Amino acid sequence: MKKSIEITPHIEALFGTRDENLHVLEDGLNITIDLRSNSIELEGAARDVARAEQVFADYSHLQRSGHAFNNGDLNSMLRVLMADPKATLRGLAEAGRQRSFGRRTVQPKSLNQKRYVEAIESHDMVFGIGPAGTGKTYLAVAMAISALLAKRVNRIILARPAVEAGERLGFLPGTLQDKIDPYLRPLYDALYDMLDPEKVDRYLEKNVIEIAPIAFMRGRTLNDSFVILDEAQNTTSEQMKMFVTRLGFNSKAVITGDVTQIDLPNARRSGLLEAVDILKRVEGLTFVYFDEGDVVRHHLVQRIIRAYDEHKTKLAEQQLSLLEPKSNANGKTNGADNAPLQKNITMPAEADAKE
Repeated sequence: MKKSIEITPHIEALFGTRDENLHVLEDGLNITIDLRSNSIELEGAARDVARAEQVFADYSHLQRSGHAFNNGDLNSMLRVLMADPKATLRGLAEAGRQRSFGRRTVQPKSLNQKRYVEAIESHDMVFGIGPAGTGKTYLAVAMAISALLAKRVNRIILARPAVEAGERLGFLPGTLQDKIDPYLRPLYDALYDMLDPEKVDRYLEKNVIEIAPIAFMRGRTLNDSFVILDEAQNTTSEQMKMFVTRLGFNSKAVITGDVTQIDLPNARRSGLLEAVDILKRVEGLTFVYFDEGDVVRHHLVQRIIRAYDEHKTKLAEQQLSLLEPKSNANGKTNGADNAPLQKNITMPAEADAKE
């Protein structure tokens, strides 16, 4: 099927740098897009051409309504569209506009990120599990700020276990807050990225936003709050149970973690891994899993994560091959070691035959 679309003013912004956005549409929908002097020619299966036509129509509508796409958001939305047949460009853009994230526009950049944001909106407790750089913490903080600015909650509480990442930091100087701040810096970074520094400082001073190690949560009931537990893979079983039972009325909790980066001492089992086993059938909460395809950092990060995963798989296969049983049904060793034993058994028989 062929379809001709009239070129509207400023439609070229949809094409992207070196037509990268058109390539996303062509690859994702298996169509060809041909730019003419006064029209855009679409060719492919009827259903796929119709989806591409809808993208162009949605973009024109969003442009007329004053929507501005920033920081590669358009390319990210198109990739989400290719992964989710039910999604539309207009729906994704307007969903992002309905949420207030302070001075930043936060848009899911993958299908799993979209599911994560939707899960946070529709569930009171969400576990976000996946490798570094997939936006687990950043999106959770963004959704917390959105809920605070919309007055759906009265405060934000950000917690993190104070566990060294493979090294001993020793006795840090300063007050208690000075000692724990290095562990909590990623949470501060996300806040200052989305809100004006003066507003963040004011919220922190008035305890509208509270950042603390998870140990400070014991004994509290958190009502009208948006609570985030970051780096949850480094919680113990007791800490995780304590945290998930803090949730009060009109509150949400988001627990994030990367189960490949557990820094707990003495080989203790991660509270996050245990929670996955225990809570997976509990109604009212949900788990969202990320992979290297959701990484939104430098493109090398995706390749690095993939390389580590492949190395881990290779090591597991090698260990499995070493552990494979080398005994026969009688419990005796098979292979070359068996040969001398067989010879010793048969030799007397051969001698009897000669006699």
